[in-house]
Amino acid sequence: MSVRTRIALVSDTHMPHRGKDLPKALFEGIAGVDLILHAGDWTAPYVVDLFASIAPVDGVTGNNDDAEIYSRFGRRKLLTVDGTRIGLVHGDGFARPTEETARRSFSKEDVDLIVFGHSHTPWKGELNGVLLFNPGSAMDKRREPRYSYGILEIGSSGFTVKHSYYSDKT
Repeated sequence: MSVRTRIALVSDTHMPHRGKDLPKALFEGIAGVDLILHAGDWTAPYVVDLFASIAPVDGVTGNNDDAEIYSRFGRRKLLTVDGTRIGLVHGDGFARPTEETARRSFSKEDVDLIVFGHSHTPWKGELNGVLLFNPGSAMDKRREPRYSYGILEIGSSGFTVKHSYYSDKT
C-alpha cells in the first residue's frame, strides 16, 4: 500500500499531572505525521500547543477536560481524512466496556474506524463490523506495562492502524 496520509492517534495525556512535556519517544515517534488526533483527557489547554508544534491537531474532550477544551473540540466528531471516515470520541460512559460505549457513539453513522480512549488500555478490535482503536495512554499507563500511541496510515488501498509502545516517558 502506498501511504498518502500518516496520522498519530493519542489519548489520555493527563498533563501536567503525569508530566509537563511530551516524552521524547512519543515526540520522535510521531514526528513527520500529517495530523494528530487526540481522543480526550488532555487536562490542560497548553497540551494542544505541544502537539501543534509537531503537526496539525484535532481532538475531542474527555471526562477530565475543562470548558476551554470542550469549547474548542466538543465531545465527539466524525472526520473524513483522505476518504477514510473516522469517528473520534473519548469513550467514557456508564455500565458497559469502553469499546462498546465508543461504538454506540457512532451507531447511526457510517464509519470506517472509531478512535477512543478513557480506559488507558491499548485495544484494537471489531464490533458490529467496525474497527475500533484505543491508542492507550501516552502519559499514564496505569496497569499497562508500557505507554502507547497509535499510527494510522491511509493509502490507495485502504488503511492500517497499529500501536507503538515505549517504556520511558522522559
